[in-house]
Amino acid sequence: MKSKWFSLVSILLVAIMLISACGATEEPAAEPTEAPAAEAEPTEAPAAEAEEVTLRVLVHQNPPLAEYMEQFNADFEAANPGVTVDLSTVTPGDMATVIQTRLSATDVDVIDYCAGSCSGFSNAVQPYMSGVDKPTWQQLIEANLLMDLTDEPFVQNFDEASIRDAGTFDGRVYAINVARVSYSGMFVNNDLLADVGVAIPTTWSELVSACETVVDSGLQCMTAGGGDGWPIFVGTYGLLGAVFPDQEGLVEGLWTGDTTWNEGKGLEVIEKDQVFAQEMLEPGVTSFSHDEAAVRYTAGDVAFLPTGVWQAPILEENAEFDWTYVPFPGSDDPADNQYLFGKYDMSWMIAADSPHADVAKAYLAALADPDNYQEFVDTTGYLPTQPTATLNSKLGQAVAPLLDTYQVGFEQYWVSPKGAGQWANGSQAASWFAPFNEWTDAKELADQIQADLEAGLAGE
Repeated sequence: MKSKWFSLVSILLVAIMLISACGATEEPAAEPTEAPAAEAEPTEAPAAEAEEVTLRVLVHQNPPLAEYMEQFNADFEAANPGVTVDLSTVTPGDMATVIQTRLSATDVDVIDYCAGSCSGFSNAVQPYMSGVDKPTWQQLIEANLLMDLTDEPFVQNFDEASIRDAGTFDGRVYAINVARVSYSGMFVNNDLLADVGVAIPTTWSELVSACETVVDSGLQCMTAGGGDGWPIFVGTYGLLGAVFPDQEGLVEGLWTGDTTWNEGKGLEVIEKDQVFAQEMLEPGVTSFSHDEAAVRYTAGDVAFLPTGVWQAPILEENAEFDWTYVPFPGSDDPADNQYLFGKYDMSWMIAADSPHADVAKAYLAALADPDNYQEFVDTTGYLPTQPTATLNSKLGQAVAPLLDTYQVGFEQYWVSPKGAGQWANGSQAASWFAPFNEWTDAKELADQIQADLEAGLAGE
C-alpha cells in the first residue's frame, strides 16, 4: 500500500518539475525593432465659455430709433459672445418715472435719458433762482445713481458743446448726448417764392412784405398745427431768438427784473407774435394737427412752414417742389437772424450700480463709434453731435453751415418761479392770441404776462 502511494507522489513531483522547467526556460519577448511612437503633446484646455451677461437697456419710444437699435443690438451681441441685450421701450411721457424706479431698484444698466421733453441736462437751477425744484437729472446724480463717465475715451468723440451743455454737472460728465434738434427755423418753398418774385426774407420787415405779396397772389404765407396748440408758439421760437440772441441771458434778466415782457424788446416779441398768429398764418390752421400741417404744406401753395427740423422727412417724401430750411427772421438786423436755436435730445447714461459696468461701457463705446454713429444719424435724422458726422439729406445740406453757431433755446434754460400765474411764460404768447386763445391786444397780454411772472418772483 505504502509503495503505491510513493509511486503516485513521485509521478506528480516529476510532472510539476517538468512544467516548472518549461516556464523557466521560456525565451523573453523580442525587443521591438522600431522606436515607440512619441507621446502625444498634451492638448490645450478647452477655452472657457464666455460669461453669460444680460445687459438691460432702456430707451424711449421712437420708430426710427427702434429700427436702429434692433440692428445695433444684434451686431453688439454678435461681437460680444455671451452678451444678450434686453431692450425695454417706454413712451417719453413715462420715461422719468420708469428711469427713477428702475435705477432705484438696480434693475437697469444703460439708459436713454429722454425724460419729459427729452432735452438732456436742461433747466438747471441757477444761482439767481430760488425756491424752485432741481431737475430730475440733477436729483439722480446727487443720489449717486448715475455713473461718472468723465474719463471714458468715447466721450471725446462728441463735440465739446454737447458734452458741456447736455451731459455735464459740477464739472463731471454723466451722459453722452447723441442727438439735437432745431425748432427755430422755417421751411421755405423756393419754387413758390420764385413764381411770385420774392427772395428768401432775411429780416422781419422782408418777411412781412413777402407774406403780403404771397397772399396778394392768391396763395398762403404760412401754416402750422394750430389744433395741437404748441406748434404755434414753437413756430415763434426763432422770432424770440432773433430779438434775444442771448437766450440764457434773457432768462436771467426775467428773473432779476432787468428784462420785462411788457416793455422794450419783451413787448416787441409779443407784438410780433400777434402779427404771426393773426396775419401770417393761413385761415383754418386750428383744424390741423402738427403732422397734418406738414402734410398740408406739401401741397405747394404755402410759402413757409415755421417748425422743427423733425418734419423734414414728410417733405422729403411728399413735397414735389424745391425747398430749404432757414432761420426765422424775427429781427430787422440780419446779423441777429443767422442762428438756429434748439434743444439737445436723447442722451446715454450708465447706472452707477450696474453689475455689468464693463459691458455697459463697451456698449456706449460702440454707440459712440463714428461709423455706428453715422448710421444712427442716417436712420433717425437727428442733427449730429459728433463733428465727424454728416447729414446725408436735403435738410442736412440746408443746416450744415449753421451748426457751428447752433444755440440752446429759451425753454431749455427757463425755470418758472413757484406761484407764477398761468400766463407767466411769455415765450408761448403766440398761442394765446385768437383764434387759439382769448387775447386780441398785444399790450394787454404783455401786461398780464409780466404780472403773472412777478407774482411768482414776489413769493420767492
